[in-house]
Amino acid sequence: MSEIVIATASASSPEARLLQDELSAVLQQLSGDSGRASFDADAPDQRAGFYLAKNSAGQLLGCAALRPLGAPNSTTAELKRMFARPGSVGVGAALLAHAEAEALRLGYRTVVLSTRVINSRAVAFYRKHGYASVAPYGKYVGAAQSVCLGKIL
Repeated sequence: MSEIVIATASASSPEARLLQDELSAVLQQLSGDSGRASFDADAPDQRAGFYLAKNSAGQLLGCAALRPLGAPNSTTAELKRMFARPGSVGVGAALLAHAEAEALRLGYRTVVLSTRVINSRAVAFYRKHGYASVAPYGKYVGAAQSVCLGKIL
């Protein structure tokens, strides 16, 4: 397996948009909702980050994003737009570990996320990596199709 290289990028860069489009297509097919409305790629924030995973040849493998949840000085980050291209072994785990390390560096102590209940593969992935059910937050309160997960770092 080739090396996975993860770097910070602009969420509005062409490479980032390409991966977000691929993720949106997968989510649309799986659940009927692309998830686009839940992430603003152009919203700047000092305590946010967007990360691209590539192999050693520079081929795109996946992406993930962090943003603050709640007040500007919140200690909780939200994980967004997590995606690994099909067939890319180990990319999801590498991206998640990188996002968690970045969250700590940015002053967060907890990471939360929401995914669709129907996306059982994602739910199992996050649970395998130490995420447990948390109370729904924000627009996910009362959303039966959503499962909210979190992890104390």
